[in-house]
Amino acid sequence: MDLSCFSQSYAQARQKFLEASENAGLKVESHPHPLTGRDGETLAIDVVFTGSPNAANLMVLSSGVHGVEGFCGSGVQVDHLRNPDWLRRTQRDDLAVLYIHALNPYGFSWLRRVNEDNVDLNRNFNDFEQPRPANSQYRALASLLVPKRQPPTLLSTLGLAGYALRHGPKALQAAITSGQHIDPQGLFFSGTQPTWSNLQLRQIIRRLGRQCQRIGWIDIHTGLGPYGVGERIYKGHMTPTDIARSRDWWGPHVTSSEDGTSSSAMLNGTQDLAVMHECAQAQYNGLTLEFGTKPGPAVLNALRADQWLQNNPQATDIQHAQIKRQLRDAFYIDSDDWKRRVLEQARDVTALTLKGLSST
Repeated sequence: MDLSCFSQSYAQARQKFLEASENAGLKVESHPHPLTGRDGETLAIDVVFTGSPNAANLMVLSSGVHGVEGFCGSGVQVDHLRNPDWLRRTQRDDLAVLYIHALNPYGFSWLRRVNEDNVDLNRNFNDFEQPRPANSQYRALASLLVPKRQPPTLLSTLGLAGYALRHGPKALQAAITSGQHIDPQGLFFSGTQPTWSNLQLRQIIRRLGRQCQRIGWIDIHTGLGPYGVGERIYKGHMTPTDIARSRDWWGPHVTSSEDGTSSSAMLNGTQDLAVMHECAQAQYNGLTLEFGTKPGPAVLNALRADQWLQNNPQATDIQHAQIKRQLRDAFYIDSDDWKRRVLEQARDVTALTLKGLSST
């Protein structure tokens, strides 16, 4: 197994994706971002589409919704594009495959989970014409979550622990991560309007996904769950039929935040809502493939530190380097054993998706 599909920066990851696509004889369509990267490089959502635009079945493999999580997702995509056997198996008259690389290229390059506006892209796919209820649970925790100094005071950490004791760990997780629109300088901010990445994704799937009858979408994430374990979290319509189909496709251990089986809380404004809206004609089968990295408290502390850094541009170069390293390490384990486990599980899931999309 060739682990060189993984990269050490966004620029390197993008170059590997472009080269793998070119070597496979595939055309890349790039959507340039208006800003530049950390090292002055071009930022873009890069898209590869293979197969007939009129195919009945569409498989999508996407990465980088949460910026820094793109290190993992990009590696998975490059691994598939370099694999002649995989490319051969996807050459079916009834199938098209769409690779979407770095949906949040700004966060990927600048080592942030959020985008250029501090928006969590996977909380941004809301209907902004409709009023949204204030997340009162998040409001109660906001002053504890985003520290006034770094590292956070013991008092703020104890305050979060106290909330968990009073309401339960799941309630704490939901209050923090479900998405909020009341604090633009806080964590898991959903934004007040569709972001650039949101609009680009909708444009891409409107053009390439409205002709198909079935969609199998695999979105790669990291940072939640046990080390190296790829949790298969169903995302889509929550009818018993749809959930049963997801387990027929990807195995009996597919989880769902809706029924409490997932390590993820129920989230607002997630990407699957946009896909189901833009491609309403298709049967949608979505899966978040979430790879565990570090324990939950370590991941949360990395996010808290990064938000403090964003809110305190006067931080020293040493603080900046330490916090960015802490954040990257929370969402990308740069070790061979973790990378092998990622590729093995991702290959299994994509193979199962091809089988699920087989013509009846």
